[in-house]
Amino acid sequence: MLHKPKQHFILPKTPQLLDMKYQAIIVSDLHLGTKDSKADEFIEFIDKHPTDLLVLNGDIIDGWALNRGTKWKKQHTKVISKLLKLSNKTRIIWIRGNHDEFVQEFIGTHLGAIEIREDYVLNIKTWVEDDVYRNERYYIFHGDVIDVFITKYKWLSKIGAVGYDFALWLNRVYNTYRKWKKLPYISISQKIKESVKVATNYVNDFEVTALSMASKKGCNGVICGHIHQPADRMINGKRYLNSGDWIENMSAICIDKDGNLYLYESKHL
Repeated sequence: MLHKPKQHFILPKTPQLLDMKYQAIIVSDLHLGTKDSKADEFIEFIDKHPTDLLVLNGDIIDGWALNRGTKWKKQHTKVISKLLKLSNKTRIIWIRGNHDEFVQEFIGTHLGAIEIREDYVLNIKTWVEDDVYRNERYYIFHGDVIDVFITKYKWLSKIGAVGYDFALWLNRVYNTYRKWKKLPYISISQKIKESVKVATNYVNDFEVTALSMASKKGCNGVICGHIHQPADRMINGKRYLNSGDWIENMSAICIDKDGNLYLYESKHL
């Protein structure tokens, strides 16, 4: 049974928040190497949101797309250079995804100062009142390991990735027209997902399974990526968060100094 959370935070872009240093930030699904990766916007986000810990939760580089012949842009190199430079003063963890599965052989080692991992348990102290804090644990993993299309039908998933690329191409064409007409951005791919019952059921099953894995790790909640659906909700007394993507949603999970978790979204205007 699904339950709505008591609060769903979406960070406003105020000067106070832009000056805040965070305890941790979790991002995923940049898909560097694809036309639709919001590399410049991601760099701007990182510059304006300093943090003690940055978790790159999978699909940072899109190896599948590069294998299909997509072009690597200089903006994508800038992101990698930015992360390598940032890692000299900020702890950065890169968790393996399915599109950047090539980093799997480096799990347990470092790329520069960036840690390469399969998953991560984040321990945070959440402020309650006065000097009282509550300890919470969140299990962070990309999410592909609970995706049957990845684990059993990888070839089908790769076909789906091509279809998603086509939907993003339609987005670009359609929204160029809408921008000319001074109309707001509309995501065709998101509309398709929202209108198809099978897709809705898939997301619901994904969320419940992710929380089940978190419970087995002794955690209060879970933070995933993979499905490009930013979320923050309570399900059966556990907190499910999804960092979304930097293709359409430009979203992240931000944790402030008091241990409060926020869903950041900066969608197309």
